[in-house]
Parts: sequence; structure tokens; C-alpha cells
Amino acid sequence: MAPGILYKKALESWSWQSKLNHPLGTTLTTIMGKIVFYEDRNFQGRSYECTSDCSDMSSYLSRCQSCRVESGCFMVYERPNYMGMQFFLRRGEYHDMQRMMSMGMMFDSIRSCRMIPFHRGQFRMRIYERENFGGQMNELMDDCDSIMDRYRMSDCMSCNVMDGHWLMYEQPHYRGRMMYLRPGEYRSFRDMGMSGMRFMSMRRITDMC
Repeated sequence: MAPGILYKKALESWSWQSKLNHPLGTTLTTIMGKIVFYEDRNFQGRSYECTSDCSDMSSYLSRCQSCRVESGCFMVYERPNYMGMQFFLRRGEYHDMQRMMSMGMMFDSIRSCRMIPFHRGQFRMRIYERENFGGQMNELMDDCDSIMDRYRMSDCMSCNVMDGHWLMYEQPHYRGRMMYLRPGEYRSFRDMGMSGMRFMSMRRITDMC
């Protein structure tokens, strides 16, 4: 095969995924995600193509009422800087964001988004009953459909994500409003615009989308 063709194929392979060695020996694979946002429902109006995190979409669109995920997985937020209500989106078409409802609350428009890397390796998270890592603590390495049933915990108000990417849910059995967590320390969910929410179940993000 000609050197030029080999070089082109190498670039295509690199643009599809890049691997970073994790400090604990696991591997984080970043699948190149792509999402297209539209100002109006049914993919009408001005559009904005995004392949990474975007903290404030107002620079590109006055509003966003539909989107199309062409590859990868994304978290979209109702407010800038990844605040407020949020939804997990797999590859697919979302004709009307206002029809996406959670606990009776309308998701009016998308204001920011995060691309979710695909994590290959172990998942580990410590959940705490109180803010600032206080109260009862339990360590998770798999999905938990009810912290009350499994641990007799009535609430989860802070956590430390050591490995993997997770979704937290307001109700047991992965229902209700949700929150996306990447590796890091979360001393207070209220600081993330989640005041008044109780998280009762959590799930690993294992999708390659």
C-alpha cells in the first residue's frame, strides 16, 4: 500500500479514538463524538456542530430546541456552565427538546453540553450521606438501583468518583432527574445547581454509543 494511503488511514484511526493511560492502570478511550444543535424543532433554523464540551451555546445559537447525535454520547444542560436540569443523549435524533420531561418539568432549551468519553476499565465511586463527605459512606463498583435497599442510606449529598463516568438519579431504579459525574470530588451537589434533589440510584455509563 502506498505510503500516502497508509498515512491517511493512520490519521482516520487517530481521529476516531485516542487512548490515555489512566494513573491506576486502566484505559480511557475517547470516542470522537459529534452532535448538531438546531435553533428550532425538527432540525430547523440555524445549526451548530459540536465535537467537544461547550459551556455556553448562546455564542452560536439564540436557543436550541432540537438536536441530532451523530456519534458518541453527550450530556446536555438547560443552563450555561453545565448547570441545571440535564439529560443523557445517545446517538439518535431528538426532534423536540420541550417534549423531554423529567418529573413534570419542561426542558425548554439546551444551553451547554459535555461530550462523555468512553471508559474502559474498572468503575469506582464513594457516596456519602451528607455534604463534605460526611455521614455514612459506601463504595460502589457497579450499578445500584436503590441506595436505601442496598445500604439503608436515605440520601446521597456528596461523593468522590475515582474511576469511570456515572449517572445519578433522583429516584430508585434509575428514574427521575439525573446528574452526570466524571472523576473528581463533589462536596456539595447544591453547588452544581441541584438544590433540593436527593439521589437514590446510580448507574455506570458503559455505552460506546
